Amino acid sequence: MPSSKPLMTPSSGPIPDSVESALRTLETESGGINALAAALRGPLGATFARAVDLIRNAKGRVIVTGLGKSGHMARKIAATLASTGTPAFFVHAAEAGHGDLGMITPDDVIMALSWSGEQPEMKTLVNYSARFAIPMIAVTSNAASSLGQAADIVLELPKAREACPHNLAPTTSTMMQVAIGDAIAIALLEGRGFTALEFAHFHPGGKLGAMLKFVRDYMRTGAEIPVKPLGTKMSDAVMEMSAKGLGCVCIVDDSGGVAGIITDGDLRRHMRPDLLTVSVDDIMTKQPKTVPPSMLATEMIEVLNTSKITTLIVTEADKVVGIVHLHDLLRAGVA
Repeated sequence: MPSSKPLMTPSSGPIPDSVESALRTLETESGGINALAAALRGPLGATFARAVDLIRNAKGRVIVTGLGKSGHMARKIAATLASTGTPAFFVHAAEAGHGDLGMITPDDVIMALSWSGEQPEMKTLVNYSARFAIPMIAVTSNAASSLGQAADIVLELPKAREACPHNLAPTTSTMMQVAIGDAIAIALLEGRGFTALEFAHFHPGGKLGAMLKFVRDYMRTGAEIPVKPLGTKMSDAVMEMSAKGLGCVCIVDDSGGVAGIITDGDLRRHMRPDLLTVSVDDIMTKQPKTVPPSMLATEMIEVLNTSKITTLIVTEADKVVGIVHLHDLLRAGVA
């Protein structure tokens, strides 16, 4: 029930009713997640481990099915499994009996979601599972239901109040369903040693795909690299910085190795009348941050953020092969 005394915020006075409603929803749903976590620390944990082992050892795919809101959650779980290295797809429980059963093979594992476990449309899949000895994992709040009794493994979710004030609209229950699905997907991912490089194979598009590319995909190379050797006068170094437009210049030794870097910040810190006549050796920042071309873009961004810099020199076999600027990453939609 809504509180009789409205919540207050320091700056804007009473919290609007809609925000109070949102907070109650989140608190109720978080209560369901906490209950699920507690169940996993108890008897549900052993059953969960069996379900993960069953999926891991399956020769085929995971067929995730459901109806209504459970069907929507099943579709999301199938997508998460597939994107994290566990072949999976969604089969609508009601469509299964109209030809979609042909998608399921004896090598597969069926994961059926139904909060009540008593949806009549699920019977076709249950019968098909039994007929062809296809193992079934039931995700339900009622292990004694028809679905629960027919399944090989039952992940019985703890009963929790829906966020709906009438305790009717699936809210907390669907949150718990998708949470247990995520938990299964990540357990399989970690158990398999699924790497970020493998993840990249399934996510080539969008920002995620951009972040799973490599430094070599974003670095400037060849004549685009602002570079000068040790001993160069600062006047020449500043001209190189201006010509290449990256706000920096790499300083290299005789072998092409990185000796230092000069940035706009270095110019401000060393501003003096004779600045343009001194050697870059006196102004450069020694041992600048470098990255290899094979580093993932996600890791590169972490280096930039942690070091609070905007430019990284790219090296291979101790030689400068490229340079990456934050502005290039922003334009590519990575940062």
